[in-house]
Amino acid sequence: MAFSWSSFKKTKDMQSESIEGGELSSSFLVKEQPHLQSNSTGRDGGGADEGSSATCVVVISTFVAVCGSYVFGSAIGYSSPAQYGIMDDLSLSVGEYSLFGSVLTIGAMIGAIMSGRIADYVGRRATMGFSELFCIIGWLAIVFSKVAWLLDLGRLLIGCGMGILSYVVPVYIAEITPKKLRGGFTTVHQLMICIGVSLTYLMGAFVNWRILALLGTIPCLVQLLGLFFIPESPRWLAQIGRGKECDAALQNLRGKNADISNEVTEIRDYTESLQRLSETSILNLFQWKYAHSLTVGVGLMVLQQFGGVNGISFYAGAIFTSAGFSGRLGTIAMVVVQVPMTVLGVLLMDRSGRRPLLLVSAAGTCMGCLLVGMSFMLQDLQQWKRVTPIFALVGVLVFSGSFSLGMGGIPWVIMSEVFPINMKGSAGSLVAFVSWLGSWIISYSFNFLMQWSSAGTFFIFSSICGLTVIFVAKLVPETMGRTLEEIQASMI
Repeated sequence: MAFSWSSFKKTKDMQSESIEGGELSSSFLVKEQPHLQSNSTGRDGGGADEGSSATCVVVISTFVAVCGSYVFGSAIGYSSPAQYGIMDDLSLSVGEYSLFGSVLTIGAMIGAIMSGRIADYVGRRATMGFSELFCIIGWLAIVFSKVAWLLDLGRLLIGCGMGILSYVVPVYIAEITPKKLRGGFTTVHQLMICIGVSLTYLMGAFVNWRILALLGTIPCLVQLLGLFFIPESPRWLAQIGRGKECDAALQNLRGKNADISNEVTEIRDYTESLQRLSETSILNLFQWKYAHSLTVGVGLMVLQQFGGVNGISFYAGAIFTSAGFSGRLGTIAMVVVQVPMTVLGVLLMDRSGRRPLLLVSAAGTCMGCLLVGMSFMLQDLQQWKRVTPIFALVGVLVFSGSFSLGMGGIPWVIMSEVFPINMKGSAGSLVAFVSWLGSWIISYSFNFLMQWSSAGTFFIFSSICGLTVIFVAKLVPETMGRTLEEIQASMI
């Protein structure tokens, strides 16, 4: 899954109204919505007197954490530039390479399932370290692999680490940053994923697949070593009853002379409120009163994945080559487009609203796939041979830029807002499963679809993206600037 995770800056204020007037910190999401957290960003939970400036400790801690976000992105971006080198050197068939590309998402599903429990049991820092061990072993397995099964095992291990990182990194950042800076800091997670994908595309254009895999271990080692120098999440420490250590960690993060009394009080009040919330089962979601919320939450994830994003992200180089364009130049062009469009989406989300941005994003992905499909169709008809590669390039760039603008992250924001607070854990589990399952289906089947009909594949994706526009226009509510109660009342 091309994973675009966006800020929950608005969500945090709405959620705070649901727990007896206390603020809702990210640690709530650890207990109540572990799988949702893997794809969310902004969280609340800071004190009313939190400063508006970040200390060096917060900046360094955030940098160490987002090294994991970069690892996430590099794992997603690896299979595209490495495809032809691996297939040639190891004599892999299309089916064998499709298994290699898609097994990452199977590992991510396993990692996501484990992530919440591990982070609750051993803490945020240890969980990040644990995930990086998976990733390092996985990258080294790929570097030294001479047979397909070792290649697949390495990719699976990286997926497990990626699934854990996708959860724990935004949790940790949200729990350590001051309230007024949380939105900006947590969006760095999203941005680093995009940078990881883009730089892996770029480096893959100049180095072979073994060196590219070896380079993938560098951010893993940076984070692993950096974890020894950053504090544990004070909210996790409060959650497990280590009050003195919580106070010490928070003081370290806020500065020696900062007054942390209000924030400490709110963390403790929140922890007490959390203990009074009842656990819910995923089966409780399947009630008529949640039908609209479930349709919107799950529907957006299905449409997001089946619009073809992982097929295009995983195998971009092969798409450009098949269309008669340079795979190297094409992937470099994607780098130029994706990062600024991701930044633009982050800036617009809390200004333009969710629905308008989703509509523009979905329409753009529809147009992008249509252009790529037309390129392949004209190739098959032996028409306009000189311009068909340009059609393919423009189409992929329009798709990538449009997806980065909204469809990558906003569905996760919407999902967090349309479900009642006591159902978010179950909803997050279901949505995460649907998202990773769709990611695996598309990433595995994409090469087979391209063998069947390249033009037909992209016309199918274009149709699904067009259906997304209709789905958003008819069923998805605008949630910006509304309380949870107002949103949920509109969903009944």
